[in-house]
Amino acid sequence: MRYLHTMVRVRDLATSLRFFCEGLGLQEIRRRDSQQGRYTLVFLGERAEGDSPQLELTYNWDLSEPYTSGRNFGHVAYEVENVYAACQRLIDAGYVISRPPRDGRMAFVRSPDLISVELLQRGDALPPGEPWTSMPNVGEW
Repeated sequence: MRYLHTMVRVRDLATSLRFFCEGLGLQEIRRRDSQQGRYTLVFLGERAEGDSPQLELTYNWDLSEPYTSGRNFGHVAYEVENVYAACQRLIDAGYVISRPPRDGRMAFVRSPDLISVELLQRGDALPPGEPWTSMPNVGEW
């Protein structure tokens, strides 16, 4: 058995792609539009297809109301080379870090559709440093 992907529904595909691709650094692996089903599926990953689990963004064309958010989903998690650099890239792109990496190891940010994304430092935690150690939590994650 092999883990393939996690699917999340998104309300604005372009906004979500900006967050996951420009903000987090994922790549679009493949896309499928269904005229009959009136949806678009976009699969994102860190490498070529089949090399790693993927995130499937499902965009339903005719959705008029926002999806309700439930805490029962939990979060998606990504290992990053440098948690401070990843958080700074997201801040520079206009996103709010919900739980800063005060410990040099873990942070949380929410996508435009309020999907919680955990960022975990690859290997050992980085030494604590500013502005991260004094940055407060913001909202939920």
